[in-house]
Amino acid sequence: MFLQPGPSDSWMKTAETQPQRQLNQLPFDPELTPGARNAVQVCLRVQPSEKVTVITDLVTLEIAAALVHELEAVGCRYNSWVLEDVAERPLTDLPLPIVEDLESCQVSIFAVQAQTNELKSRMQMTDVVNRKKIRHAHMVNINRQIMLEGMRADFQRVDRLSTKVAERVRVAKQIRAKTAAGTDLTADFNPNYRWLKTSGIISPEKWGNLPGGEVFTTPGEVNGTFVIDGVVGDYLCAKFGDLKANPLTIQVKGNRVVEAHSSNRELQNDFWAYTHTDENSDRVGEFAIGTNIELKDVIGQILQDEKYPGVHIAFGNPYGAHTGAEWYSSTHIDVVGRKFDIWVDNEQIMRGGQFLIEA
Repeated sequence: MFLQPGPSDSWMKTAETQPQRQLNQLPFDPELTPGARNAVQVCLRVQPSEKVTVITDLVTLEIAAALVHELEAVGCRYNSWVLEDVAERPLTDLPLPIVEDLESCQVSIFAVQAQTNELKSRMQMTDVVNRKKIRHAHMVNINRQIMLEGMRADFQRVDRLSTKVAERVRVAKQIRAKTAAGTDLTADFNPNYRWLKTSGIISPEKWGNLPGGEVFTTPGEVNGTFVIDGVVGDYLCAKFGDLKANPLTIQVKGNRVVEAHSSNRELQNDFWAYTHTDENSDRVGEFAIGTNIELKDVIGQILQDEKYPGVHIAFGNPYGAHTGAEWYSSTHIDVVGRKFDIWVDNEQIMRGGQFLIEA
């Protein structure tokens, strides 16, 4: 599905002049340890016999050091990569040395801050992950707050709830979502598309974001109004943060975004441009229900906020390798709201952002 990166002069020149950083020699705040241990031992279940590839960047070094510390406690082999040591940012392609390292690992961790137009390189990485069935933790824009909140969740409890939600939605024909802010959205489902559970317990069949906690599919068709009073995804999240004070309201018709309005015109324009990058960038590729019941509110960070209990949708790439959708987009942007009421085939499963299902 995705282009394999080839060698480039930029990474070769940088690799020759930059030694590989030793993350196990870097100090880190011990407050990061519970979240890092959860990632390595609970979510990824790393075994001493396995090899792990760790990919990070300069901004995320301290968190990566905490993760590496936990890998060393397990006793597994690992290679660690700091993106700026092997390539110029923003990445145009995933550097070849990292691709080659991924080819020989069983587990991988990607703890990096997103930069503009780097989605292609991340898709190249997940292409390898999908093909090799690597247990992959995707931690884009991970930060201290997320490590101290979402990454400390009881993921076994989140998994139990996610399983119950998945059982209901997998046989659903329609889901309706409403909020007091004005969202009124209806999604009809294609029985040929699979629902995925990414609860934080990561398997070879589906890589997952950490922190985990969502059930998602590619919808058949979505129609209605979505008031985005939470966050928008990709690099727009860091730019605009929590949208509670200045929501973005979008209209979806026939599975395409047809209108977008906000008092923040820059947000409105940037979102519209992003969702019109290619022929399917404006198409709903994901319909999801967040299931991380340990999260109490949106914090302005998409990695955690898309797991916040409620509905979120994404425009663009439908992760067809997993859902079965046969179309493609080079972009993918999530949109998150707050305090949903949700009905699955007329059975209400959430009221005011609280699940009516026991974990």
